Amino acid sequence: MKKKDIILIAAVLAISLISLAAIKMTQKDGKEVYKTSIKKDQIYQIPEKNGTNVMQIKDGKVTMKKADCKDQICADHKAIEKSGETIVCLPHKVVIEIQAEDGKEQELDGVTQ
Repeated sequence: MKKKDIILIAAVLAISLISLAAIKMTQKDGKEVYKTSIKKDQIYQIPEKNGTNVMQIKDGKVTMKKADCKDQICADHKAIEKSGETIVCLPHKVVIEIQAEDGKEQELDGVTQ
């Protein structure tokens, strides 16, 4: 390799490391705001500083019943019922996820940032 190739590789690595560090420093961890069984029918209003989402659990299925975000993708999302499925509201930074641990019933986990 030539000297210019080594300089180019070093520059690309340096930029990559700086970018990764910047992303990690500005990234926020979400906080769990609600956890419940999907066996119990209920409606829960998800508090978020950017707006409001209303989640509904009915017959073991979870939907975003209402959201005041512009795009309404989360409100139009099909019902979820299996472990690993999610509903995400990007404008409000809300994630609803169904989780199941071995030997336990499925639970719903709501996270906001």
